Amino acid sequence: MTSSFEFHTYPARLSDAERDRVLGVLREGAAQGKLSHETFVHRMELALAARRSEELQALTADLGGRSSWSRQLYAAVGRASAFSVRLRRAWQAEKLPPLLLPEPGPYPLRIGRDPGNGLRLSHDTVSRLHAELSRKGSLWILRDLGSTNGTTVNGQRVTGSVVVQDGDMVGFGRMSFRLTAR
Repeated sequence: MTSSFEFHTYPARLSDAERDRVLGVLREGAAQGKLSHETFVHRMELALAARRSEELQALTADLGGRSSWSRQLYAAVGRASAFSVRLRRAWQAEKLPPLLLPEPGPYPLRIGRDPGNGLRLSHDTVSRLHAELSRKGSLWILRDLGSTNGTTVNGQRVTGSVVVQDGDMVGFGRMSFRLTAR
């Protein structure tokens, strides 16, 4: 009695690099508006479930690759956009009224509309107890106290505490200042 062996040949396993490349092309296609959100999500799921390279290729066939020229143009536009944001922030920082960092003490400087605060800001977008500024060692810490309209540092909303320094732009509601050391 002879036995026969059947040899199954399975396609080679997809590499993580192949899958990552396709996921990157899909993300880029969605960012450029070539794919709707639903199509993007569906194709991402298919890419993660794909077993063969042909399946991955089919997911990006209609998106086409970008030429070297278009990649350079896309990068240049990104750099120009980032520069304009930095320029606008620098221009605004010079126009802002200064907020003098207080002398370090045992208690934080409370900021808000309430008359009992160390820094009273009478503006309707500032909460009664809006934020506090304290010194921890050599660092200045700004903490939002659950304000309604938020506290920002250099245009970014603060959730919790953040380290601040001389020259930072800070905002309490719609009131903004430039931190200044003595």
